[in-house]
Amino acid sequence: MKRWRGRSLTVRTTASFAAIACVVIGTLGAYFYHSAEKSLQHRADVVLTGRVEHFSRIISDLYSVSELKNRPLLFETMLGAEADVLLFRRPGEAPFVDVNPGGTSVPALQTGGVGHLPTLADIQQTRLPNGVPVHWAIATARAREDGAEVEVIAGHPMTQEVQMLAAYRNRILLATLIGMLAATLLAYYVLRRALRPVHEIAARAAQISPASLSVRLDSEAAPQELQRLTHAFNAMLDRLADGYQRLSQFSADLAHEIRTPVGVLIGQTQVTLAQPREPDEYQQLLESNLEELNRLSHIAENILFLANADHAALSIEREPVELHGELVKIADYFEGLADERGMRFSVDANGIVSANSLLCRRAINNLVVNAVRYGADDTVVRLSGRQDEEGATVVVENDGAPIPQEQLHRLFDRFYRGDASRSAFTESSGLGLAIVTAIMHLHGGTARVLCPVPGVVRFELRFPARPGVPVAIG
Repeated sequence: MKRWRGRSLTVRTTASFAAIACVVIGTLGAYFYHSAEKSLQHRADVVLTGRVEHFSRIISDLYSVSELKNRPLLFETMLGAEADVLLFRRPGEAPFVDVNPGGTSVPALQTGGVGHLPTLADIQQTRLPNGVPVHWAIATARAREDGAEVEVIAGHPMTQEVQMLAAYRNRILLATLIGMLAATLLAYYVLRRALRPVHEIAARAAQISPASLSVRLDSEAAPQELQRLTHAFNAMLDRLADGYQRLSQFSADLAHEIRTPVGVLIGQTQVTLAQPREPDEYQQLLESNLEELNRLSHIAENILFLANADHAALSIEREPVELHGELVKIADYFEGLADERGMRFSVDANGIVSANSLLCRRAINNLVVNAVRYGADDTVVRLSGRQDEEGATVVVENDGAPIPQEQLHRLFDRFYRGDASRSAFTESSGLGLAIVTAIMHLHGGTARVLCPVPGVVRFELRFPARPGVPVAIG
């Protein structure tokens, strides 16, 4: 079965079509053969019953028994040169007219009585030693001279009909084979031409590589049956191109993020090692290097978390989290950081969210850090939460510089920073909002950002009431 599935679609379809053609032609041939057989049998039976009826009337109306005995050649002539059988006899006596060129054995036949003419239903059948069927008909008439009963028996060996049917059967078999061969060749030719667009699509697809992801299949030139496939393939290429572009940008951004702390470590170390230093200077170097190493460690942890989340390898446990208490804790934790910029928090929340408490807190923390980082000085960061029948929503809103609409959808991209000049305030790596998206994906929820009015940025986290399919955390 596997070898059959691995063969060419043209070969498989052609073979299937040939089998179908063979079955259809063979079925039609068998039907016509059966019809011809029935027609020949019916014709022979009609002639046989007509013959018996004819000779019964001759006995009753024209000739006496003695005249019939004296004219046996008359009946042989009437039967022609065929091997048909015709017997005239009195019941229980030997035939006084016996026309039986082939010496066919006459069976014991049941008559319907004097004056009863046989019908097609009265035809009886025997077989010759070679298997050829013989049809028999019998009638009883009263002789004209003395009113004695005379049995008229007619038999017809179906030799010619059998030979005709055998020749007809051979023609049917030959026609079936020729028809199957012709259908196979035509099907193969038609399929080769019909599948030519598939080969063109394959050749076009073979041109696509990471260096030419802009190549697309020509949907307009494709047949209607393949247009859906080409549209789906082009859509897949769009997603791959977008993913490849994001991956390339991610790699470039990652190299840039790592290069900065690594460059700082190398530079500071080289400067320090250029000449002997005091122990305090070495200690300062180590402390500075430790900060850069912590930054690298933080970036590595975030990237590892995102990698695990992307591969859907996380299985999270959910529990009820009280929104008001959780948001108050987060506001208290970041109160010192906000005071440095004259910012404060307001909390307005109620209800419960079904989530992993640690991941939920991390997602909200990242939004709060983002709000403090990019919010305007001396403003209020508003934290709110609501529960409804379909789940719960957490909102982090801050006042700040307006964000262009074309940048909103990119804020959750990895290493993307809407205002790079202010990122140094919290030493951002550009992964915080990407982690928020990953956490919400694990919960089966969504994260979005919008600007309801100019100068206001609102982040919304939507947690579903029923958790989605769990994914394992590696």
